[in-house]
Amino acid sequence: MLISVENLVVLCLGFFIIATLYSSVGFGGGSSYLAILTLFLSGFFAIRSIALVCNLVVVSGSTYLYFKNGHAKLKDFLPFVLTSIPLAFIGASFRLKEHIFFAILGISLILSSIFLASQAVHWKESNTKSRKYSNWLSYVLGAGIGFLSGLVGIGGGIFLAPVLNHLRWSNAIKIAALASSFILMNSISGLAGLIISNSLQLPWVETLSLVVAVLLGGQMGIRLSLKKLSPKGIKLITAILVFIVGIRVLLINGLRVL
Repeated sequence: MLISVENLVVLCLGFFIIATLYSSVGFGGGSSYLAILTLFLSGFFAIRSIALVCNLVVVSGSTYLYFKNGHAKLKDFLPFVLTSIPLAFIGASFRLKEHIFFAILGISLILSSIFLASQAVHWKESNTKSRKYSNWLSYVLGAGIGFLSGLVGIGGGIFLAPVLNHLRWSNAIKIAALASSFILMNSISGLAGLIISNSLQLPWVETLSLVVAVLLGGQMGIRLSLKKLSPKGIKLITAILVFIVGIRVLLINGLRVL
């Protein structure tokens, strides 16, 4: 084991809470897994690998339930993933220096949260109609966000959802469903990129324990979301989570000022 039993218990509790919160808005929690793992592990590639695996576990269950409840359809997210999968693979194969990695991640999350919070606060849901866009925009967004998500080691839904909400691509629950599907495919592609670059490191005790924690939390979160949260609530929770994590990652892990 790389960490003590006591620390592993604390880590599992943190991952359970993160998975519950993030799955309620269609995310896997990868950005927060990365942030919290830096407090307990020193191995950079182990941190990236564990975060991606946990991401994959959470969004697998969420995506299934979104499809089962009719909130997601293959034709809606296929244009995004067709370009994101190869670009996520390429991004994951890059070997970034640790502080550059976290700086890019932190800045990206902060900007995403600002866009989403602005829309949630100032726009009334009843007056916000979805807009129609050409498929080429989906391919472009999928490619760009896919590369970025592979580069920083997360699924990318945390970048995609604020952009789509800002564009009024669809209603909040459908965007959450798309983000979940997007994360699923990119996490698989990102893991493949880590394997090809010989960067995949999964300490089995820690990985297995954390996978169980996020599996339970993810299932709880997605079920609460489908039954309890309003579209505006989904947007506000998303913005708050993204902003908090972005600030922490940028200052502590990227700029190392705290």
